Amino acid sequence: MVLDMVLKAAPRTPVITIDTGRLPDAMQRMIEAVEARYGIRVERLTPDAAEVAAMTSRYGRDLFREGVPYRTLCCNVRKVRPLERRAKGLGAYFTGLRRSQTETRANIDAVDRAGSPVKISPLADWSAEDVARYTREYGLPEHPLYAAGYASIGCDPCTRAIVAGEDERAGRWWWEQDAQKECGLHFSPDGRAERTVDVLLREVLESARP
Repeated sequence: MVLDMVLKAAPRTPVITIDTGRLPDAMQRMIEAVEARYGIRVERLTPDAAEVAAMTSRYGRDLFREGVPYRTLCCNVRKVRPLERRAKGLGAYFTGLRRSQTETRANIDAVDRAGSPVKISPLADWSAEDVARYTREYGLPEHPLYAAGYASIGCDPCTRAIVAGEDERAGRWWWEQDAQKECGLHFSPDGRAERTVDVLLREVLESARP
């Protein structure tokens, strides 16, 4: 939806997605549907292979099950660092964040100038119903997993469908208790986890050096 709005206003805007290496197969179908609809080529960002190898060799492929710091480390290597590398030199970028998604997003700004590049969230005050209405009205491609009960889609082993009454982010890292359901792309983890992640990441980067 953000993509539809932006390309209507500025058709040459680059479209970027992060391929973490652990995405569900349905994500590829969604990317292909978007490319066909808009006649574009979606740029796929991938994590540094040496960093991923160092991380999984040291902590295992499914390290995210071992606690929030390890899950955040995995997100950092597979998502945050690739986006940070690509974002250098950009003036601004668009996201699909909405305040109604979860408590951690309740106070997001439509235009966040606190960092660089500027982060623009045009759907900040939209509800899930607003999103569904716009999607129907303009006949937008829909991710295949939404029909299966998914409300928020991330890496395959870290995402599940939700049940009635659960919030939209409940299907992300559902085994965690009292943790922020964020990967670090938009918000940092709590201070204690962040300090631990700094140590773990430093070890991984040192191991990844040639």
